Amino acid sequence: MTIPSIRTGISATAMPDVQASRDVRRIAIDRVGVKDVTYPIRLRTKDGGEQTTVASINMYVALPDHQKGTHMSRFLEVLNEQTCEPLTPDKIPAIARAICEKLHAEVAHFECSFTYFIRKEAPVTKMPGLMDYRVKFECTANGVSEFMMSVAAPAASLCPCSKEISEYGAHNQRCRIEAKVKFEGMLWIEDLVGVLEQAASCPVYAVLKRPDEKFVTERAYENPKFVEDIVRDLALGLEAEPRVTWYEISSENFESIHNHNAYAQITRSKS
Repeated sequence: MTIPSIRTGISATAMPDVQASRDVRRIAIDRVGVKDVTYPIRLRTKDGGEQTTVASINMYVALPDHQKGTHMSRFLEVLNEQTCEPLTPDKIPAIARAICEKLHAEVAHFECSFTYFIRKEAPVTKMPGLMDYRVKFECTANGVSEFMMSVAAPAASLCPCSKEISEYGAHNQRCRIEAKVKFEGMLWIEDLVGVLEQAASCPVYAVLKRPDEKFVTERAYENPKFVEDIVRDLALGLEAEPRVTWYEISSENFESIHNHNAYAQITRSKS
């Protein structure tokens, strides 16, 4: 039996670059690239340590009207080159700029979503536990770099109206408070989580013993808030944070006595 030979030794430079060929339709594309890349990342933490997690990463460039396609493999090359060191928010613009350079693009976008864990003690017994928060880094590079960080935190809210009109008790629920911010200097994830949780009726915890349950139940009852109160108090907290220059904030309350959720949002620039 004769086995057909396989041609080898063809250099990459000798292969046609179809992506770089001209496109006669002359329609520019705003974003083209790779989406939902699952990738391990190491993050620096505020206490000087490191945390390893798994991120979902999107990377895009703007494609000019004359170019047929982008070079998808180059996005992963940039990612592998730029993530050798632990990530902090201030390093993300460098990744976006590297995408521009590697793909010869005028505009690049980088998005990175992941779960971040913070060790948190129960309020009375000080029992430790790990709280998980959803975090997103976003950056656009187009000559200048615009970076945004989003953090979503679970919390508790208690209805002021229910407390006022009921002879005993008040309905309460968990809520999801989120802030997307632009900032100057170094703003840690932990810093933003602290501002978010201060805006709620009461934070939530990973581990609660009976003395802790008593504390958080009474704390929420003494601090009732509508969804409107939460976003307004969060706005005040971010206005008082000098590093934050712009914010988009929201709260979604997962109602316990209605078949719908309550929602509020505020977007503000401090400049």
